[in-house]
Amino acid sequence: MWSEVPSRVATPVAIAPTSPQRKVPTVDGFLRIEQLSKAYQSDKPVFADVSFTLERGEFVCIIGHSGCGKTTILNVLAGLDTASSGHVFMDGREVAGPSLERGVVFQGHALMPWLTVRQNIAFAVKSRWPEWPAAKINVQVEKFVAMVGLSHAIDKKPSQLSGGMKQRVGIARAFSIQPKMLLLDEPFGALDALTRGTIQDELMTIVRQTQQTVFMITHDVDEAILLADRILLMSNGSETATGYVPGGIAEVVVNPLPRERTRAGLHHLDGYYELRNHIVDFLVTRAVAH
Repeated sequence: MWSEVPSRVATPVAIAPTSPQRKVPTVDGFLRIEQLSKAYQSDKPVFADVSFTLERGEFVCIIGHSGCGKTTILNVLAGLDTASSGHVFMDGREVAGPSLERGVVFQGHALMPWLTVRQNIAFAVKSRWPEWPAAKINVQVEKFVAMVGLSHAIDKKPSQLSGGMKQRVGIARAFSIQPKMLLLDEPFGALDALTRGTIQDELMTIVRQTQQTVFMITHDVDEAILLADRILLMSNGSETATGYVPGGIAEVVVNPLPRERTRAGLHHLDGYYELRNHIVDFLVTRAVAH
């Protein structure tokens, strides 16, 4: 059953499932985070000794309250920020700066407003494969625009799109460069529930088609349960009777639900409520480091 992690390095825990379970393979170390720390004030690091791994093709979500350092960790993985100490390795090489091997989707769509959907995605594809002729670039663009259901809007500019459509373009752009890893920073946080659900379904479909490795930040417990193979529960730093304790990965939860789950059927699955209650209990009562 559930167990607490006695050290700063989290070990996986899981709930005994009562429904068919996807076997979680041995982690091959595709992505390795080793003793990562970030401090803006030397004696009070935001988080410390963060270590975890992702296997190739795995979908991992991280959950924690604001200020615990989730986005900082994602930015370090993306090469957009540096840690105070520790290392990140992807596919056997240390991450040092941004790379087209890692696609990033933020909560804001970050589209160039003067370019059409086609041109926004083509810009990324051309950056990834500068030697490709225009016709080949266009085939790649149209393929991934179709994947997110926006073929009808491919020649529209961002100002002509809804918020959900803009995020779909951002997702299509990230997938179009065929990165080794996709990093998602609450990409659906600003969307209404209906749109959010639709894009979650589309994201799941694309991830299954491409076997993409994904690391995602979310505040939505159900979103994490729907999408993730594993869920990292992150604690905030805090002052205690014995001094300041930095935040970190408090627990790693293996999702025991069948991987071919759907939004509509999620709450019908055996083990769903126990899993959800465990994560909510962590956020309500145990997310502050002790």
